Parts: sequence; C-alpha cells; structure tokens
Amino acid sequence: MTAGEQVLDSPEGWVAEHINRYVATGGAEGHEWRPGVFTLLLTTRGRRSGKLRRTALIYGRDGDRYAVVASQGGDPRHPAWYLNLLDDPQVEVQVGAETFRAVARTADPAEKARLWPVMTAIWPAYDGYQARTDRDIPVVLLERG
Repeated sequence: MTAGEQVLDSPEGWVAEHINRYVATGGAEGHEWRPGVFTLLLTTRGRRSGKLRRTALIYGRDGDRYAVVASQGGDPRHPAWYLNLLDDPQVEVQVGAETFRAVARTADPAEKARLWPVMTAIWPAYDGYQARTDRDIPVVLLERG
C-alpha cells in the first residue's frame, strides 16, 4: 500500500456511508457504531483487481491484536475482504483516529475457540450467522506490523 493510492470503499450503501463518516471525522463518528459496539476500517488489496478496498468491521481485542469476524451475515461464501487478505495479508487498519499497517491471519482453532465467545459477547448475531451456514466462519487477527 502506497500513500496516495486510491481506496475503494464497500459498495454496500450503509457501509459506504459509515466509512465516509468515519474517515471524514477521523473516527469521531463511526468508531462506536452502536452503544458498546466498536468498528474499525480494514483496507485490503483486491486479489484480482489489485486495487485497495476498504470496509468497516466490528472488532474485539486480543491483547495488542484486533479480532474481526468474516461472517458476511452467514452467507455461504467468505466475504471478499477475507479472500483478499488470504492472498495478501498486508493490510491497513484505522481504529478511531489511528491508522496503521498490520498483518492479518486467520485464527487457529484454539484461538478461535477462545475468541468466538469474546466476539459473540460484542455482537450476539454471530452465533445466528454461524448456524445459518455450513461454512466455518473465520475469526481474523490483525497485528501491527
């Protein structure tokens, strides 16, 4: 990721609006999406297009790392952002006003077993999303780097 490179925001209407507010206010609006539910902005490189793609995701903490869930509402397919980071784990993250580079990786089974209850405590709908699909919904760890 290079400075000045154009970033394409999620085409989903409400997500694009959320990202726009988040970026425009330096995270003052949008970081706390709902009471007690915080979001970060994740920028990945498109695995086919090579373009930078940004989305907003609910996050939890695991020490110094951030955890996000690749749920896509229980869709049978992984979200594009997750497929992108599998191809290129170098990502950019914005949490509130802070932006930093990170390395993304899928939590291993033991980490996921520990983190899934943390994430469902933040957003209980994740359990319903998992029940709706045969796909094992990944938890992704974002570590500064």
